[in-house]
Amino acid sequence: MEPIELLDIIAKGESSTVQFKERLPHPDSLAQEMVAFSNTEGGIIIVGVNDKTGELKGLSFDEIRTTNQHLVEVATQRVFHSINIKTETVTANGQQIIVVYIKEGRSKPYKDRNGIVFVKNGSDKRKVVSNDELLRMLQSSGNIAADEEPVENTTYNDLSADFFKMFVEKKTGKTFDDLNQSIPQILNNMSLARDEKLTLAGLLLFGKKPQNFKPILSVQCIAFVGNDVAGKEFRDNEPPFDGNLTELYEKTMNFISRNLHKKQVEKSFNSVGELEIPKEVFEELVVNALIHRDYFVQSSIKVFIFDNRIEIISPGTLPNTLTVEKIKSGTSIVRNAILFSNARYLLPYTGVGHGIPAALNAYSKIDFVNETEKELFTSIIQRVTPA
Repeated sequence: MEPIELLDIIAKGESSTVQFKERLPHPDSLAQEMVAFSNTEGGIIIVGVNDKTGELKGLSFDEIRTTNQHLVEVATQRVFHSINIKTETVTANGQQIIVVYIKEGRSKPYKDRNGIVFVKNGSDKRKVVSNDELLRMLQSSGNIAADEEPVENTTYNDLSADFFKMFVEKKTGKTFDDLNQSIPQILNNMSLARDEKLTLAGLLLFGKKPQNFKPILSVQCIAFVGNDVAGKEFRDNEPPFDGNLTELYEKTMNFISRNLHKKQVEKSFNSVGELEIPKEVFEELVVNALIHRDYFVQSSIKVFIFDNRIEIISPGTLPNTLTVEKIKSGTSIVRNAILFSNARYLLPYTGVGHGIPAALNAYSKIDFVNETEKELFTSIIQRVTPA
């Protein structure tokens, strides 16, 4: 890091990715800082700066040596799992400052020696006490997947057997009798059940009514008058849609279709009008929300239709290292692998990462917002007001 860059960072003060230390604190306190960075977006600790004033308090040669030793000891012996750090000594205004680089970890959740999990909260940190938040950390590191977890109190009787048989025959190319396996055997082999309970994937794909067990597995659709989500006048407002994934998709698509303008593209008076926005845009984005949402977030998918836009709001942010720019280029990271691998036999979905680019190719006026604090991913489709 160049001195001018360091001074610019210091001038901006502490943040969720920048922490000042005049000298290293107690090892346990330092470990908590490292844990918080590792569990969040990573960041830097700048040693030799007063955290109240931003004044440089440079280190001596001996202090630089002992500080580096202590940093490594804490990162390897008081953070679990241990982490790798990078340190750099920068000379700024004639004073020696240590910059400690800590990356976002891949083995979340990281803990201190007391087993406490910390995350960054602005320029400070906080303890994680929510089981749902811990589950999301495990999910982000690939140690657990929501769709593979068994759903309490479900049994094989909660399955739509005929629908499941049709799916199996379509996927395998064989009749159900030719497979010579029972429904429970096939469900367990496909990770759609574990022992005698349906997994979340099994319930979502083939359950008679998944919302009896998890109400958040619904889609809420509202068409507003005007452009304000706080508006109280609606053009169309139904109770949350229920059913399996296929039924949710069909109900949501029907809602969108009936609340968009139709435009005449042929001269014939009796010709069927096309939607103001191509149907394939919503096919891609609705399927994307159903398959890739974060099922550890206790919220439903929402579709809001305003006069000037349509918003498809999916619980959970983009997984791992995905960014808006990456998904626009077709990069995909699988969050719900069982749903991902089986949905193509039930929905208009290929699972090769081209959904977002395909939507943009069909209609360019789409924005994507990845809100980490609200834990939401929103697709915003702009409407062109008809003349």
